[in-house]
Parts: sequence; C-alpha cells; structure tokens
Amino acid sequence: MDDLKPRPANSSPLTPLDFLERAATVYGDCPSIIYSNTTYTWSQTYRRCLQLASSLSSYGVSPGHVVSAVAANIPPMYEVHFAVPFTGAILNNVNTRLDARTVSILLQHSESKLALVDHQFSSLVLEAISLFPSNINPPRLILITDDDYASSPTVDSNFCCTYEGLVEKGDPNFKWVRPQSEWDPMILNYTSGTTSAPKGVVHCHRGIFTITVGSLIDWSVPKQPVYLWTLPMFHANGWSYPWGMAAVGGTNICLRKFDASIIYAMIKRHGVTHMCGAPIPNKEPLRNPVHILTAGAPPPAAILSRTESLGFIVSHGYGLTETAGLVVSCAWKHQWDVLPATERAQLKSRQGVKIVGFTEIDVVNSESGESVKRDGLALGEIVLRGGCVMLGYLKDPVGSGKCMSDDGWFYTGDVGVMHADGYIEIKDRSKDVIISGGENLSSVEVEAVLYMNPAVNEAAVVARPDEYWGETPCAFISLKAELKKRPSEKEIMEFCRARLPHYMVPKTVVFKDELPKTSTGKIKKFMLREIAKAMGSSRVSRM
Repeated sequence: MDDLKPRPANSSPLTPLDFLERAATVYGDCPSIIYSNTTYTWSQTYRRCLQLASSLSSYGVSPGHVVSAVAANIPPMYEVHFAVPFTGAILNNVNTRLDARTVSILLQHSESKLALVDHQFSSLVLEAISLFPSNINPPRLILITDDDYASSPTVDSNFCCTYEGLVEKGDPNFKWVRPQSEWDPMILNYTSGTTSAPKGVVHCHRGIFTITVGSLIDWSVPKQPVYLWTLPMFHANGWSYPWGMAAVGGTNICLRKFDASIIYAMIKRHGVTHMCGAPIPNKEPLRNPVHILTAGAPPPAAILSRTESLGFIVSHGYGLTETAGLVVSCAWKHQWDVLPATERAQLKSRQGVKIVGFTEIDVVNSESGESVKRDGLALGEIVLRGGCVMLGYLKDPVGSGKCMSDDGWFYTGDVGVMHADGYIEIKDRSKDVIISGGENLSSVEVEAVLYMNPAVNEAAVVARPDEYWGETPCAFISLKAELKKRPSEKEIMEFCRARLPHYMVPKTVVFKDELPKTSTGKIKKFMLREIAKAMGSSRVSRM
C-alpha cells in the first residue's frame, strides 16, 4: 500500500465554512435567522455573506488580516462568522462588556484592520479609538444599524459606511477564499480583556471544524433545531454553534437583549428546542422540552432540579477559549434517571468525559506529571489533548510554550479530580477565575482595584453562587483601623464600578475585622468560598 498517498481529491483542507454553502443547497428555503420582524432563509444568508465578503475584500481585507466585530446577538454578528473568513481574514469578536480602555488594548494588540460596530456600542468603540497612540493606525469602522437606530451625524461621521451598505453593493457570485491549509488561522479570541497583556487565542480552520462537529454529536443536536441565542456570540464564538447551526440547517433566533421573561416569550413564540448558557428558571412549565447546555461552574443542585422540573433538559460541560468550545461533557447514562433528584444533580454537576472527536483528557499531579488516583479525591491539574486546541497565543510564544509543553498536553491551570468512572470534576481554579454568565473574570484583578481604595486593609474575592449568572464576585474586606468613616457596601461597589467593567464589580461585599490566614500570612480563600457558598445564591438580575 506504499503507493497509496494523499491526492488533491482527498486532501481538501477541513473548514466549517463549507457548512453554509451546503445549508443553502439543502435548506435553502428554510428559515436561517429570525430577529424581531426580520426573517432570512439559508439561501439568503449565504448570499448576504458572499456579498459582505466581496465588499470587505474591496476595502482591502485579505488573508491574514484581522477584522473585529463588536455587536450583540443580532443577524450581522451571525453572518460575520462566515463572511469574514470567506475573505481569508481572521475574525475577532470583541466582548461588549469590556470598558473602552480594554477594547482599545485588544484592537491595538490584534492590529485589527476593520471593525464592524453595532450602533449600541458605537460610543464604546469611538472612545477606545480615541485612546490609540498617534503612531498606531486604528481600524476603519463600519456601522451596524437596525430599526432601533436613531441617526446621529456626530456618530455617523466616524464611520466609513454602514453594514447593510456593504451587503447591498457586494457581489453575490463572489468566490470565497478557501484556506490553503486547514492550519490557516481563522479565529482570534481573547481569554481576558482586563490586563495590559491580553492573551489572544488563535484557532485554525481544522480546529473550528473539529469542535463544531464534535459539539453537535455530543449534544445530540438533530437536523433543523430551533436555537435561541442567549449565549453571547462574542464568547468563544458561541461555543462553535454559529457554524453548527448551518451544518444542521437550524433556525437561529437572535436577540439584542434578554431576560427570563423575554426568553420564555421567545421559546413559546418560536418553538425553541435548544439554547446555551446558565439555566434561567421561571415559575411557568414549558409546553415542550428545551435542551439547555451550560458550562463552567456547575449549577447549584436546587436550581438544576427546579429548572428540569419545568421541562428543561440540562447538559453540563467544560471548555476554554483555548479549546474553542466545550471539549468535556457530562455524558448522561439512562440508568441514572432512576436515582433521587439530589443524586442526579450531583452527577450532572460533574464536568464529565471527552467529547467525540477529542483525543484525551487527564488529571495530573503538578509535580510528578503522573495521573492522579481515580478516587474523586486526589487533586491535580486538568490537561487536554485534541484537534481543537488552539494554535497558540498571538505574539506570545513564551505563554504558548508554558501551557503547551513538549509532553503533548495543554495545561489548563484548572484543578480537579478524576472519579472512578473516568468523569472529571473541577474543584478549583488555579488562577482564581470566577465564571459569571459564561464570562471568565480574575478575582486577583478585582482585588487589585479594591486595594486601591484607601479604606481597605485586606481584600479577597471569591465566587458566590447566583441563580441567574452561575457565579458572581463576592468581596471580603477588612478596613483600616484608623478610619474615621467606614465606607458602606454600596460605596465599595461604586468605587469598583468606576474602575472595572460592570460584570467584574463585586455583587456582594462582606466586612470582617480580619480575613483568615495561613501561618505564612496567605489568605485562606477556601474558607471564604465556604462562607460565600453558605450565604446561598444571590439573585443578581443584571450586571
């Protein structure tokens, strides 16, 4: 068989972009996107993406360039997941919850050539651009408008054209740029936008193809589901489901903003079958079951039980920006259905096993590098190996080398255990990351801001369970003894709000005479976590 070698007929680079072309053929007259009073079919979406790609190319966007998108879960945000890489360029979705300083840092670091900006975030981006040094060229700006937009000459003058204008003048017969190699970069996402040294995660066509197919299989997504976009598309590209919905010809229900009442209204109106994000219980049972995929911090057992009693079918998983989506899931076994509700919730809260198509996961001792005992007790670092692990961090070979060593593993920095049945469970996060509404935030960075307050003597931030967001930041503070006036909880929150993105601001502040410490003076965060947990779930409706 030595003469049987790869040939052009069997060596086409893997890319998820093919999914849209196929959807236009198979599901051409079926709805692809529904937003407010607008409905597109899959043939229309394909045509619009080609037209947009054509216009972007005419603006000088070419392979290797970075194009940023700053938008809510609206149709253009869905379309850019195909249209931008159709030009050979790299898509960079920007977290809309960040402040202008951070957005400016990310746009500079990525060397973004062009930014597609939702009118709702135009002031954010314009302020970010104003912070650019004079020797760095900012990206050209394209304004995304809809029926809610009130024309503003002051705003419009900063944009070279509108998104719809680009679509209208584009060529519907544009020949989109196929990757020369499946290892060509396709996506740039940032793990954190809260430091001056951001980590830009770069994914290739092969990796996105792999995570998309694996995610569809693992969640058992059928053909033509109705998918409600409650998970921000800027968050790890919505866990790969923009491409996944094209692969199965699903209907994307887009929302500019949402809360529990809006979500329930959309479920009723459109017959939603699938959604991602934190479980959002209500009092009203569903008419038909809805599958919900959640990740990161496991939902509290009480919330999980209540959510499922209303008709939601909850699946739980684990992934990182560096894996482009969820690569571990709590694969459910039918024999667990007969167990008591509390026991089922405990099993479902575990992160689980590798998804189909992923290579290997393990929990290893940080010193020896050997696998820990499968007893659900021995702590170690979670390590991963698979086709959707990132190419590396942009402009950061040292950081890439630290987490992807020569032994062939990606080191997550997350601490967990391996159970006897091969299911992993996260017990802690080595960098004290809090997962709130699907967003990762560093407690260390919140603490740094708290310590800027002249009244604060000690500060520690941990996760507190929240019924809506999964987790919210809870700050434990001791104040300086010489204070004449003690700040209130509200004043501490306002101090942080002036210096942090709103989602990072502590939602609970607890004052203590002294924080618990080890013999070496290190604050015992594990004790504070237990206190925060014992306080019960907070009920933060928005951030």
